[in-house]
Amino acid sequence: MKKLFAMTLCLMMGVSLFGCKEETDDPSVNKTYRIPKNGVCVVGTDIDAEDITEFYYTVDAPLAVSFYQRYRFYTEDGKHLFFHETREGGSWPMDESYTTKSGTVELSEQDWNAFFEILKNGTVRAREEDLSTGGSGPWLYLYWKGDQGKYQEFTFADYGSRLSFEAFCETLADR
Repeated sequence: MKKLFAMTLCLMMGVSLFGCKEETDDPSVNKTYRIPKNGVCVVGTDIDAEDITEFYYTVDAPLAVSFYQRYRFYTEDGKHLFFHETREGGSWPMDESYTTKSGTVELSEQDWNAFFEILKNGTVRAREEDLSTGGSGPWLYLYWKGDQGKYQEFTFADYGSRLSFEAFCETLADR
């Protein structure tokens, strides 16, 4: 009995350490997500476009002229959406009264695919609290079906991808 209990416990720990099951709308299908041994997931390899549930890009600069920018991509009721908010001027911390531009745009499948292509080859790792760095961001978080509530801190593949992302968001915000 003790051996059976120990084996069951090891099996449960192994599943929690190396992957999880994500239920889909079809109860006969389960998708297994695995976190690589190095703790880094690559968008496009380990994370597919349909796995992404939310993506946040936030800049909060408490300088002489305060500036706040948030971009959010998310899926709701089967629709892909983009939310943007810009706050400028005034003092820090900035509240909603400093909002100069905001809105929500429904994305086409082409828009969502373009968003995914920009994120592709970017990496996601476990979130870490680091109060020593300070700075204004951007802070990037990718929520996906296999993140297990832990693997969400995003880094673009390169600086050019970040610039492409910012330009893409500005285009969407102007719609």
